[in-house]
Amino acid sequence: MSSKRFKKLPENTNNLQSEKIEKLLVEIKKNCTAKFDESVDLSFQINNKQKKNEINIRTVVNLPGGTGKKVKVAVVCEDAKASEAKTAGADIVGSDDFIEKIKNGDLNFEKLICTPGMMIKLSKLGKVLGPKGLMPNPKLGSVTEDLKTAVTDAKSGQVEIRNDKDGNIGVSIGKKSFSDDKIIKNFNAILDILEKEKSNNTLKGDLIKSAFLTSTMGVSYKLKLGKNI
Repeated sequence: MSSKRFKKLPENTNNLQSEKIEKLLVEIKKNCTAKFDESVDLSFQINNKQKKNEINIRTVVNLPGGTGKKVKVAVVCEDAKASEAKTAGADIVGSDDFIEKIKNGDLNFEKLICTPGMMIKLSKLGKVLGPKGLMPNPKLGSVTEDLKTAVTDAKSGQVEIRNDKDGNIGVSIGKKSFSDDKIIKNFNAILDILEKEKSNNTLKGDLIKSAFLTSTMGVSYKLKLGKNI
């Protein structure tokens, strides 16, 4: 059953023509009538079914405007590197003792970073970390000796771009309280990384079939992309 607040929102917005983000942000923010600072969210559907193979995207992007969210970052490292992780702002830092806690289901964090030397031990916990999307990955910069950069990026607005089995990608690009300029910069950073992924996959035709913009408690609008992806 729809709330009184939701009933006041525009209806059948998916029937409208697609518009550029600059115009849609006005409507999106107007519809942010919840009592908290709603997120502005992007959703894409990609052409992941190809003749020869299936396109799978998994990468990270540093949003220049940040996300407006506090991310709890944990680091698994050798004792000698613990101070580096703590100084960088990691919320939880540990080695073998911490791995044991993770093994027992203590997953009180949203991002996990690991040094290459400790990854051998951590890799055995795939059944615990994998389903939660928490397993560190060298391609995503979360298995590294440079803990300072990894922790700083995770804290300052790094997001993961990953499609599900149906080809859908969902990512937040800011908050209602953000300036339009900050949200648009984040949006363009997402498009840049998707354009790069298209080149890496040598994809013929468009990568994106459809794109929508919405807010946490709002309605979605068709989004016109400004780049050839």
